[in-house]
Amino acid sequence: MPFLDRVTRWAEERPQESAVVCGRAELSWGELRAEAAALAASGEPTGILRQANSTDFAVRWAAGVAEERVCAVLDPSWPEETAAPVQERCAARIPADPVPAVLRDGDPASAFLIGLTSGTTALPKGFRRSRASWRRSFETSIAHFGLGPEDRVLAPGPLASSLNLYALSECLYAGAGFVTLPHFDVAAAHAAITGQGVTRLVLVPTVLRVLAERGLAGGVDAGGVTAIVCAGQKLDRATLTAARRWAPNAAIWEYYGAAELGFVAACCHRPGEPAEGPAQEFAAEFTEESAAQSGTAVGAPFPGVEVAVLDAAGRPVPEGVAGTIGVRSDLVCDGYLWGDDGQAFGRLGGLHTVRDQGFLRDGQLHVLGRASEMINSGGLNVYPHEVEAALAMVPGVADVVVAGLPDGARGQRIVAGILPGTGGADRSRLRAGLEPRLAPAKRPQQYWELLELPVTASGKLSRQLFRDWILEGDDRVRPLG
Repeated sequence: MPFLDRVTRWAEERPQESAVVCGRAELSWGELRAEAAALAASGEPTGILRQANSTDFAVRWAAGVAEERVCAVLDPSWPEETAAPVQERCAARIPADPVPAVLRDGDPASAFLIGLTSGTTALPKGFRRSRASWRRSFETSIAHFGLGPEDRVLAPGPLASSLNLYALSECLYAGAGFVTLPHFDVAAAHAAITGQGVTRLVLVPTVLRVLAERGLAGGVDAGGVTAIVCAGQKLDRATLTAARRWAPNAAIWEYYGAAELGFVAACCHRPGEPAEGPAQEFAAEFTEESAAQSGTAVGAPFPGVEVAVLDAAGRPVPEGVAGTIGVRSDLVCDGYLWGDDGQAFGRLGGLHTVRDQGFLRDGQLHVLGRASEMINSGGLNVYPHEVEAALAMVPGVADVVVAGLPDGARGQRIVAGILPGTGGADRSRLRAGLEPRLAPAKRPQQYWELLELPVTASGKLSRQLFRDWILEGDDRVRPLG
């Protein structure tokens, strides 16, 4: 793994300095290296890592990728019916009795990680990553986001998530202190920021929003935070506004990527820049102008990454025309080990893609969502994010999620879940708010009030979970009056 030689370096140069903190537990660089080296040398199986956040997680992760070892990181929150078949597939590719290893980096071309990602099938897909791909990613992201040994990085989400696992590994490579939590808790996150001298946050927008809003309400000082890195979903204007007020000295980065693709595009909101522009009306039909106003832009291509938008035959489409996003990059994974249904990671027109839809305009990539999430209502293809972005501009809407449900007449009907904000929201206000912003055929046919946001264990907004709540009669959603 490309960070192990660096861990040895930091342990020799700064043995007593803090390397990893989780709650009240802490490991110095010297302790981290010693414990990981002892575990790797013991011959104890380390190939399947399925545990909650802890300093021991970091030890086992480092030992699990020593020399030529391969490690699979499973989400401990998965039910057994999901975890068992994944473990079985991983075990078939990882030696049950590993040869004792020295804590050092292996051949750059060799695989070190069996990554796991959900997709269009119930069973998480497994993909393979080489050591070289993450080494290149570290070098690029550290330079682009400005991470250094002087930083203290808080990633409050689960380490089994690719966002947080990468953040941990990137810190070990860069020599930055890494801070996480045994489980997510707003008060504990705030305490870590102030008590651990945190300078950077790595998190999804939904988590950033709750930390910022409650931090503002509770007077939690985030003035020492100089950078925030967001991924997993689009950073909305309300979250950006709250984060800008709470952490006024932070450069707020958002990037678009995928576990299989690595980094694709990114943009930065610098301190002092306006957090939001004036509200603008949507065009009656989907155009690049309407999407730009709706907040679909995710930034310029990442350094060294070529981005194109393609039609179904793999041909580039004109600027502003929506299609499938393809990338040419040396940051991508080595392909699926299982679960390849042809609907996610693959090649189109000679480029790699995960079938996300979007368009390019003035050098900026705009992302509209996965092709699998497209809603076909009455013969019209509707991007959920387009509808969500329009609803987010209506007063009284704190957050929103849009999905399609089966409908005998239309094929699918568009449904929207609304988390009410100040002043509340009702159907008449929502409908009136959409009139100047969205074509009639793209407006929701049903509205539901959310008592909480449907999010995954890693904090990402989940349209599938929202659909399930409605179909199962979950009491966290109810018809909006």
